[in-house]
Amino acid sequence: MRTETHKFESRYLDGLIGPYPEDKDLYKNRSPINFVDLLSCPVIFFQGLEDKIVPPNQARKMFEALRYRGILVSYLQFEGEQHGFRKAENIRRALDAELYFYSRVFNIEPADFVTPIRIENL
Repeated sequence: MRTETHKFESRYLDGLIGPYPEDKDLYKNRSPINFVDLLSCPVIFFQGLEDKIVPPNQARKMFEALRYRGILVSYLQFEGEQHGFRKAENIRRALDAELYFYSRVFNIEPADFVTPIRIENL
């Protein structure tokens, strides 16, 4: 099902992948959710809850699949954000969360305090 996009992106995927539904199989073959079993590295998701490009349910589905597989994974939601964050406080929170995530994954001590986030399977 297609989500509404602004005019600039309305046919964007046609050029990258092909027209839908004619190239439905190609979309399926390029969808990460169909290849979760091939992933093995830690992943952190930052999701704008008003994102129409990558709807929140798709990011949540990936998060749950990776969590179920035992992969280190985090998922942070941001109210009022779309595909690309614009609010300074959310950009800062995402960067801090990313730093915390990397510090735990790579066992590095940050120079300054960083607010912890939940990392599944750690």
